[in-house]
Parts: sequence; C-alpha cells; structure tokens
Amino acid sequence: MNDKTRQKIMQNRELLKGYGAWDVGAEETDQQQKLPYLPPLKEKKSGELIALSLDLEEEAGDRNLYRLIENRESRRSFSQEAVSLRQLSFLLWATQGVRKYAGRFKQVTFRNVPSAGSRHPLETYLFLNHVEGIPKGLYHYLPAGHELECIDKREDYEKELTFALGGQRFAACAPVVFIWSALPYRTEWRYGLKAVKYILLDAGHACENLYLACEAMGLGTCAIGAYDQEALDELLGFAPGPSAEKDYECAIYAAAVGKQAETT
Repeated sequence: MNDKTRQKIMQNRELLKGYGAWDVGAEETDQQQKLPYLPPLKEKKSGELIALSLDLEEEAGDRNLYRLIENRESRRSFSQEAVSLRQLSFLLWATQGVRKYAGRFKQVTFRNVPSAGSRHPLETYLFLNHVEGIPKGLYHYLPAGHELECIDKREDYEKELTFALGGQRFAACAPVVFIWSALPYRTEWRYGLKAVKYILLDAGHACENLYLACEAMGLGTCAIGAYDQEALDELLGFAPGPSAEKDYECAIYAAAVGKQAETT
C-alpha cells in the first residue's frame, strides 16, 4: 500500500468517528444557531399519485422473528411473477412509513425505522418493472400520505440502470428496485460534521427492515452498495457533482426485490 492510499484510508476511517466533531469548541450546528431546517418530507410534485393501502396486517405473513432472522439472506434470483401493490405498500411502510409527527409545523417525523434525532434524511425512489396494476417506470414514495408519485413512465431504463448499478443486470431487471437517496442537510442541520456517519447508519436501518419484511412475505431482496454515483444520480434526475446547497440530494443505497425463484 503506497502512502497516498494509506492516507486516504485513514481519512475514510475518520467517518466512523464523526470526524472528531465531538471536540470541545467545535462550531455550533445550524440548529444551535437557530437557522431554518430542511422539512422532513419532500413536497409532492404535479405528477400522477397512486394511493397505497395501510390495511397491511395480513400482508406481514410469517411473524416468527427468530425464523425471519435465521432465514434472512441476500437473494439474486427472482421469479417472473409480479409483486402485488399491497406487498409493495407493506415494504414502503416497513422501511419509511410515518407513525406520527411532533414539533411545531411538523418538523419531526417518527417512522418505522430509527433515525438519528428523528431527522430521517432518506427518500425512497423505485424503478418498477413488474408490479400488479402499475405501469413500468420511475416512482417516488411520499410517506406523509403513503402514496406513490409517478416521475417517469419509462419502459426502457434497464440498460441505463444496469450500468448505474455496476453492471448487475439481475438487479436492474428485478420487479422492483429500491433506491434510497439522502438529503444530507436534514441531518447536518442538527449534527453538523457528525451527520455523514448517522446518515449511513440510517440507510442500514431501512435496508434491514426491507430484508425482514421481504422474508416475511416470501419475497427476496439483495442490497446493493456498488454503483456508479454519477450515473445513478443522473438517472434519478439529481444535480451532478459535489454541492453545498441545502437541498442537495444523492443516491446512497439500493436493493432489488422480487418473488423468490423456486429452488430445485
């Protein structure tokens, strides 16, 4: 290992420690300075909205937590059977569903996954390829109303998505592809330099709930951390390159979902 690579590794390891931001005398966060915060939920656009059911108790399937954890694994082989809209609804509720609001002007959301300071910096985008009753395309989840927002009814995204996901065609062609993005300032507002660590932890919480929810319903999923940042951000319509803007958004995690293929 050369000195340049070693130095970069050491810098990356500082992420695990929050860049030493617990030091006494560190700069006040924007919250401490009483600066405006970024809302916990993105506003819906003018696109077509699809209401999702919250009557989901029957969708939970297997409720034996021991068995779910014991059987949980990454699955890369899916059947040709479509995922139902109710199943997708359950997965979205399990990973980012809102339980309640708190604070003046609903500045805090409590959801089905933990988040540092309840800042919930994640947004959920979905490439839907084979979901019952839903046209193929790119969608955005709106947790406030438990709705899907249609962004683009594209039927030819597989090639671009395969490239963006590092050539993993099994993922790009899955019935459902989850893409989690981060709006970093939601967490930076409260935690400053420590925020990057917490945002990545939050993504892990959401994806583990996806694994367990899929396992309960007989679906398979595989988390994806290897992707082309610029290509995936461009495919989602995010501004390219680094940015210090408060509304900056970038993809940070993905997962393919489908009905488990039968094994012989």
